[in-house]
Amino acid sequence: MTPDVALIVPLPVLLPLLGATVTVVGSRSPALQRVVGIVTLTSVAVLAGVLLVVADRRGPVVAQLGGWAPPVGIALVADRLSALLLLVSTLVTLAVLVYAIDQRIADYGRGTASTTFHPMYLMLSAGVSLAYLTGDLFTLFVAFELMLTASYVLITRRTSASKIRAGMTYVTVSLLSSLLFLTAIALVYAATGTVNLADLAGRIALLPAGLETVLGLMLLVVFGIKAAMVPLHLWLPDSYPNAPGPVAALFAGLLTKVGFYAMLRTQTLLFHRDEPWNLLLVLAVATMLVGALGALAQNDLNRLLSFLLVSHIGFMLFGLAVFNAAGVSGAALYAAHHITVLATLFLISGLITRRTGTVALDQMGGLLRTAPALAVLYAIAALTLAGVPPTAGFVAKLALLQSGVAVGPWPTIVAGVVVVASLLTLYALARVWVRVFWGEAVAPLLDDDPDDEVVVGTANTPAAMYAATGGLVAVSLAIAVFAGPLSAVTGRAGVDLLEREPYLVAVLGAQS
Repeated sequence: MTPDVALIVPLPVLLPLLGATVTVVGSRSPALQRVVGIVTLTSVAVLAGVLLVVADRRGPVVAQLGGWAPPVGIALVADRLSALLLLVSTLVTLAVLVYAIDQRIADYGRGTASTTFHPMYLMLSAGVSLAYLTGDLFTLFVAFELMLTASYVLITRRTSASKIRAGMTYVTVSLLSSLLFLTAIALVYAATGTVNLADLAGRIALLPAGLETVLGLMLLVVFGIKAAMVPLHLWLPDSYPNAPGPVAALFAGLLTKVGFYAMLRTQTLLFHRDEPWNLLLVLAVATMLVGALGALAQNDLNRLLSFLLVSHIGFMLFGLAVFNAAGVSGAALYAAHHITVLATLFLISGLITRRTGTVALDQMGGLLRTAPALAVLYAIAALTLAGVPPTAGFVAKLALLQSGVAVGPWPTIVAGVVVVASLLTLYALARVWVRVFWGEAVAPLLDDDPDDEVVVGTANTPAAMYAATGGLVAVSLAIAVFAGPLSAVTGRAGVDLLEREPYLVAVLGAQS
């Protein structure tokens, strides 16, 4: 790989960190903060697009930091999978930032500055980029800690006692998973003498089978917590619904998928299998069904969406558990789709809350007549998540179903569960439609404990908030329109993940 291309690999991490610094220094200038945030994330999106094109045409792009060659030095690696998820994640982060900026202007005016939101937002973006691009386990740990620090500040900003309690649940579980992750890294290093992922791919295979299994299960648990895999999911439905609207959308779109990405990367690269992983198939079934059934029991719109988020993590786990190129490819495609559609639904939930003053479904109604544009946005996002043809969700689920049916009886049975979970998702989202958009219009409610990030009323909802949400809907539709080329990219990514050779050669060169 030519050095000039490798030089841009660290920029998706460095630019947000630099932007965060500028927004701290310029904290008295709201306009400066807004411009820096938007320009930074736009630049990162462009860079991610360039990396995706280069990685797809020439193979993984590797930057060796500090002049030390792997496995001793730190390597950042942009391959098809990491570049694709980085691009989609950055587009979501940019749209949510536009939404948040205009919400804040509507609620507090243009002259109100924030000393925490913009720096922490960009810091979170840097952590996400680092998690996608890192080539070693310890730097991955650093990325998760960067995300944890920023996300805890964001989830507890200008908030009530109940939201602080929810934030404490989130940070406590995250710290426990971090402690387990650090323990796993120490054991891996003690057993192999390295934390470089490419180097570990060869060394872990030489370990005793029992030790290899223990290390694999430890990493599965660590990333299962972060991805909200059942039964490690209980923290999520209590945390995300209590976050401010844009923050909840960002978390729903990005954080669990970063956890799944880490699981996908480590399990395919370090613990290669030649047949379906039955344990993960069982966990995938549990995640799909527990999440979907939990959603049906909710009257709180955000909690309902949180349980659906959990359910659809199970779809990605199914693709990984099949452990063939088609399954891994389908999981990657589904992750890209899921990042977009869940963020969109949470933004739509924020718009609904601004009009109604509540998240309780039984206290809403009639928005189809009073907010037809909002109804259209919700309908498209809901059909996409449910996987109704010809949406992006359908394309991704079809890839998963085909991968499962082609392998054997157990994956075929789980593929049937995918269909059941999809129908339950459709029912839950149709129930929201009936409660929120049909019936008689209900006067906005004034909550006794209002979210101080929300001002109720149609006049307090800027058009840019709808535009940002519509932009994410457009991205979701683009995934469906360009499903052919995108599926080809994820298909090549799936082959690379299981063959491992392109990644190993790019990072280690002749050493591999």
